[in-house]
Amino acid sequence: MTIYDFNVKNPDGTTTSLSQYRGKVLLVVNTATACGFTPQYEPLTEMYEKYHDAGFEVLDFPCNQFGQQAPGSDAEISSFCTMHFGADFPRFAKIDVNGENADPLFVFLKNATPFRGFDLSNPMAQKMDKMMRAADENYDKNNDIKWNFTKFLVDASGNVVRRFEPTDDMAAVARAVGELIPV
Repeated sequence: MTIYDFNVKNPDGTTTSLSQYRGKVLLVVNTATACGFTPQYEPLTEMYEKYHDAGFEVLDFPCNQFGQQAPGSDAEISSFCTMHFGADFPRFAKIDVNGENADPLFVFLKNATPFRGFDLSNPMAQKMDKMMRAADENYDKNNDIKWNFTKFLVDASGNVVRRFEPTDDMAAVARAVGELIPV
């Protein structure tokens, strides 16, 4: 199974086959509009604008599972992202990424690139680790998405090559994307 075998829901209720992205480098992200990491829309938009014509897509999946930080309808979320960040990359219907109702795409992504922990040299990652450990001392023993703005990098052949946690440096994400874009 590859990422191209999945269908995802659009905000209007129709479905899209991810096979339409065959041959492109993808960054699949679970997002939220009222999160401390929401400003990551800015570097995501910059990457999209820089690499889109070379075969890059950001696939945005709003998720309300973490602190109810993706309130509003799909239309309201889309409007917010466009108005505040100019983010016009593909945005899909709000989904769950963990639990019994987790979208199959995210189940696949989590299994393809397991959680490897936070980079504890980063102060924000230290805070995230402390918060997660307070809720579940064994949180790091599963592959669940830990918070909004977890990112999965997929190469042009459909291989899930890397998982970035929300606390990872966005410049490192941009470098990893750039390394996969054909020159």
